Amino acid sequence: MKVLVQAALAVIAAFIAAILTIVTIVLVDEDDAAANEVTDGGGGLRGVPADFRPWILKADAECKEPEMTPALLAAQLYQESKFKTSKEEATSDAGAMGPAQFMPGTWATWGRDSDGNGEASPWDIGDAVMAQGRMMCSLIKQAKSSGYGGDARALALAGYNAGWGAVEKYQGVPPRSFANGQTYNYVQIILSTMTKFEGPGLLQVSGSGDGPNAVRRASTQIGTPYAWGGGGPSGPSTGFCDGTNGYLNGKCSADSTVGFDCSSLVMYSYWPSLHLPRTAAAQYGATSDHAVSRQDLKVGDLLFWSHGGSAGIYHVALYAGDGNVISAPRTGRNVEVASISAAMPDRDYFGATRP
Repeated sequence: MKVLVQAALAVIAAFIAAILTIVTIVLVDEDDAAANEVTDGGGGLRGVPADFRPWILKADAECKEPEMTPALLAAQLYQESKFKTSKEEATSDAGAMGPAQFMPGTWATWGRDSDGNGEASPWDIGDAVMAQGRMMCSLIKQAKSSGYGGDARALALAGYNAGWGAVEKYQGVPPRSFANGQTYNYVQIILSTMTKFEGPGLLQVSGSGDGPNAVRRASTQIGTPYAWGGGGPSGPSTGFCDGTNGYLNGKCSADSTVGFDCSSLVMYSYWPSLHLPRTAAAQYGATSDHAVSRQDLKVGDLLFWSHGGSAGIYHVALYAGDGNVISAPRTGRNVEVASISAAMPDRDYFGATRP
C-alpha cells in the first residue's frame, strides 16, 4: 500500500441490543462444562489477536474466491502492521493508516462502517479488515481474469501493495528492480508466512436451508471470545458487567472483550433470514411451539439448559450434527464445538426447539 503512494508521487454493528434484559446466567462448574470437549481446533485460523480473528473469518467468508483464505489475510495484516492499531505504531511515512495500511484515497473506495459504530475508520479493526478483504477479493478476481501467469494470490498482493497499474506494466508481480524490491519481497514474505496462521478447517456442515446455513455462519466465529451482553446481528462487540456476570478473576472482562454471549451468537447465526429475540429465555419462548426430542435433532436446532423451568434458562446452543453443538459457553472461553453432554452439565439440559 505504501508503494502505491510513492509510485503515484513519482509519476504525479454495531449493532448494540436495544433491550439488554438478559437473564442472569448462573455460572456452571468448570470441570463439568469442559469434560470431553471436542473442537475443530481453530476454524482455519490460528496465531492472531482475538480482536482480529472474527473479522478475518468474516472477511474471508464474504469472498467467494477459493484463493482467499483467513491465513492469507492474517499474513498480510502481519506484514502490513503486525496487527498494530495505534496511530503511533500503524502510520507509515507515506501516510498509510491502520492495521491494513490504507491510504486516504484507497480507503475512500473500500472503507465502510463494518463494525456499526457510526464511523468508517481505517483505525477500527472491523472496518479495516473488512475493507482489506473486499479489496483483496476484487484483486483476486482481477488477477484471475487478467490472463497473466502465476499465482492469483501473488498478483493480488502485488496490486494491493503497488497498485494494479504496476501489475499491468509488468504483466505479473513487479521484479526486484521495481521500488527497490519492496513489492516483490512483500509478496514473497506473505506467501511464505501464511502457514504459521493456518489452522484446521471450519466445521463442515451438509444440507441447505435456514438451520445448516445458521450453523455455517456460526462456525465462522469459532474462537471468538465470550463477552456477556456482547454481540448481535452484525457481529461481535464488547459486552458489559452487571454485578454478577461478565467477570473473570474478579475483574470485569466483558466490557473490554469483543465477542458474543450464547444468545447473541444464535441471533447472529440466524440473521437476517430469521429474527430471533436477544436472550436465551426469549429465544426459547419464541420457538417452544416447535419442540424437538433429543433423538430427532436436526442441524440448526436450538438446545437449552436451565436451572429450573423456562424461567431458569441460562444457555442456548446450535445443534451442529453428530451429537455436537456450537455455542459461546461463558466468560473466559471462546465460541467452540462441543458434544451435547460436555457443552453444559447434562443434568441441566432442558430441551430443544426448531426455529
